[in-house]
Amino acid sequence: MSNLKRISGLEAINALKKLGFVQIRQKGSHAILKKIIDDKEIGYVVPLHSELAVGILRGILMQAKISQEEFLKHL
Repeated sequence: MSNLKRISGLEAINALKKLGFVQIRQKGSHAILKKIIDDKEIGYVVPLHSELAVGILRGILMQAKISQEEFLKHL
């Protein structure tokens, strides 16, 4: 398992966009991203904080079905 580091919400969104996710809207300090995977639309929320806790980032990756290694390649 790779070690995730603390990154900003904007850095996380930029990496996820490189992986094919699209930001569909933003409400306050939270951005909503979506992607169609296996004929299912997956949507989730990324907080736009200056630093995301590693547990929150890990949860986002799990929900988005992205391995930590794949995500780290796109940072």
